[in-house]
Amino acid sequence: MVKTVQDKYQLQNGSKIPYIGLGIFQMSEEKYITQAVVEAINAGYRLFDTAAVYNNEREVGEAIRAGGVLREELFISSKIWNGDQGYDETLFAFERTLKNLNLNELDLYLIHWPLAGKYRDTWRAMERLYAEGAVKAIGVANFKEHHLEDLLAVANELPVLDQVETHPLLPQNELRTFLKKHGIAHAAWSPLAKGTLMQNPVIQDIAKKHGAQVDQVILQWHLLRDTIIIPKSIASSRIKENAKLSYFELDREDLYKISKLETGKYVGPDPDDLAYFLESMKREEEQLQNARDNR
Repeated sequence: MVKTVQDKYQLQNGSKIPYIGLGIFQMSEEKYITQAVVEAINAGYRLFDTAAVYNNEREVGEAIRAGGVLREELFISSKIWNGDQGYDETLFAFERTLKNLNLNELDLYLIHWPLAGKYRDTWRAMERLYAEGAVKAIGVANFKEHHLEDLLAVANELPVLDQVETHPLLPQNELRTFLKKHGIAHAAWSPLAKGTLMQNPVIQDIAKKHGAQVDQVILQWHLLRDTIIIPKSIASSRIKENAKLSYFELDREDLYKISKLETGKYVGPDPDDLAYFLESMKREEEQLQNARDNR
């Protein structure tokens, strides 16, 4: 059965997260964030995903309040940036995130990237925040199997979720097997491969067959694999389309054809590409610090 924005995934700690959310990456202007969030709330979305490095937590908090729904109906997720990792640093960064969002607690807090030499201490701090009730669930993003194995060796709490780049070109099948074994939910960022699949003839044919849009076919593929999806859009039409996936259903032939699209290539950074990772981290950290200084 095809899932909708009303359906929720029960995490291993008992928290429930909507299967479909709105990603707020690269949205910075308050009017666009407010417009997108309010439009999404009106379309039924209740999951909103941001991060410290997006430099829009304050605007997201304002937009959520403008949406006119009760706080307990919403599921708000954010992530700690690399420059803030470490035990004490994480505790300070979390307080800043709560202040920016103007919230008393967070539904989900993630380690944004597996920063070598830091993420173990970061996780200890997150476990403390979870034990104190400041956050309802803790997880990770962009962790591969070897990162998770290293973290699980010392963790007192399992991450409830791993948010990683996932789409038909990069289905993350081996990682999914690992996550399922440990009861860790799989969430997809860049579920549409940054638009690179919009002209794919295989998916276009499947969309035509069902009278659907290409992005709807890809998102339904995710949901049929029990993946939480966080597509990003500020367009009203796309926000509404992404919330309406239950009027058609992919069949076995469709799924087989999509499975043949795998290339194993990332459209974003590979978490193991250290040179790229360190350079992008330095650049984004400078941008984040400049934005903070200008507030």
